Amino acid sequence: MDIEILLSFVASVAALAFSPGPDNIFVLMQSVVYGKKYGLATVVGLMTGCIIHTTLVAFGVSAVITNTPEIFYGIKILGAVYLIYLAYKVFKSSSDITMSSDNLEKKSPIQLFKVGFLMNVLNPKVTIFFLALFPGFLFSDSLSNVLQFYVLGALFILTSFVIFSAIALLGGTISERIQNNRKIGVWLKWLQIIVFIGIAIFILL
Repeated sequence: MDIEILLSFVASVAALAFSPGPDNIFVLMQSVVYGKKYGLATVVGLMTGCIIHTTLVAFGVSAVITNTPEIFYGIKILGAVYLIYLAYKVFKSSSDITMSSDNLEKKSPIQLFKVGFLMNVLNPKVTIFFLALFPGFLFSDSLSNVLQFYVLGALFILTSFVIFSAIALLGGTISERIQNNRKIGVWLKWLQIIVFIGIAIFILL
């Protein structure tokens, strides 16, 4: 088992979880407008949805690894290309972090759990992202591929849960900092670009 690979994976996930995106911005706004428990309910829903995507990738890609290793290498190459494409999209996007509570309907924590779950499960980009990310971080020659994918999925969920929960709990402070310091958006934008390209290079090498 290669612990360094797992640590690299956790560091990459943490950097991406910090970076502004529709999920963590939605969590932040729920927390700022309605309270911490509403943000946390959304986080739990989002992370629960990741279990579905992990399962799809674990069993789908594991079957490919077992039966056709050549296709698996092709998947890794396509994954690296996809990550470079994501870096390009971030590069072309604005560094402004848009936070708006307009049309933000108040829901109960259980309703927000469902919203978070459905936001995640019904988003095919999450499965594609997992498919691009996970194969490059297989870390053991002795453990089954399915188990390794589930370990990576668990680490992804745990790391994202900790950071998203911190966003929910510190929502007011984070929102104020973002509004008062526009350079934060620039730093986070380049953090995403560097991480996406770094992971792509790691997978290719």
